[in-house]
Amino acid sequence: MRKILHADCDCFYAAVEMRDDPSLSDIPLAIGGRAAQRGVVATCNYPARRFGIHSAMSMAQAVRLCPHLHILPPDFDRYRRVSAQIQTIFHELTPLVEPLSLDEAYLDVSDIERFHGSATWMARWLKRRIYEQVGIIISIGVAPNKFLAKIASDWDKPDGLFVISPDQTDHFIANLPIDKLHGVGPATTEKLHNMEIRTCSDLQRQPLAHLLEHFGKFGARLHELSRGIDERPVKLERERKSISVETTFDRDLKSLEECRTALAPLLVKLDERIERNGRPALQKLFVKIRFDDFSLTTFEIAGTSAEAAYFLPLLEQAWQRSARPVRLLGAGVRLTPPEAGRQISLFD
Repeated sequence: MRKILHADCDCFYAAVEMRDDPSLSDIPLAIGGRAAQRGVVATCNYPARRFGIHSAMSMAQAVRLCPHLHILPPDFDRYRRVSAQIQTIFHELTPLVEPLSLDEAYLDVSDIERFHGSATWMARWLKRRIYEQVGIIISIGVAPNKFLAKIASDWDKPDGLFVISPDQTDHFIANLPIDKLHGVGPATTEKLHNMEIRTCSDLQRQPLAHLLEHFGKFGARLHELSRGIDERPVKLERERKSISVETTFDRDLKSLEECRTALAPLLVKLDERIERNGRPALQKLFVKIRFDDFSLTTFEIAGTSAEAAYFLPLLEQAWQRSARPVRLLGAGVRLTPPEAGRQISLFD
């Protein structure tokens, strides 16, 4: 039986800003772009959340909800330094750490003998040490697998510590709403609700064949998650699947020609990112457009070279789907999975 921790910093970017300037702690604070520049909320503190503000909301809407919202631009270099300090403390406890982003990670503490082998005590130690050494509050979920640990870390935020022990798993899962399951978004939730499935106990009563019929291969995943089954190990390195860049414009791009002009500097940035990642093997190229009515389209083709000549036809075909002003433009590449490059031996 594994012992997995999911550690998640509470409103991380905002937490760093409040740590460095305590006067920000009790006022509504959002990190992101300016409303006048079509910025988006990257994160916000809890006083801001009381106004209904949340991550990925447009900053213009956030300001409408809270006119006195204090907005700061993100300082990613500083956030990376703080994240590195936190990761160092994670490694003081266990070498099995899988970072998910700057502010969260999975830790496998199954074989750790400190704290009498108690994952709960380990979580308490991590929370205390990170706050004392870095000044950042984290929430931690403790569970027998990654799926449950991630749910647990969000269960009692902020400054939470929630434990799902093996003997509690069945009861906890039975009452869990289906929209808490990883990969179940609004569309799948609506489809499940239309099938009178609202909790995992409802889902457990569905035959696997029935789920496969309605959800394809994701039906098998629903079958497993509704029973608390997740065999994924903590991976020391996460596999990068794509590299991309995008920008939201201060004013809409009115024509395809304007889009072509705006694409050029994006492709320069994309090439720089590909270079920083060691020029990995490419599998596909794609262009993403968000139009002025907020509809989103992506067009992609197979491709092994990220040259501008290949992206321009993608841009044209994507733009033709609506042929209207553009507020966001992006470009990227999907990487060839490592296993695709391996040669199969005669005896495999």
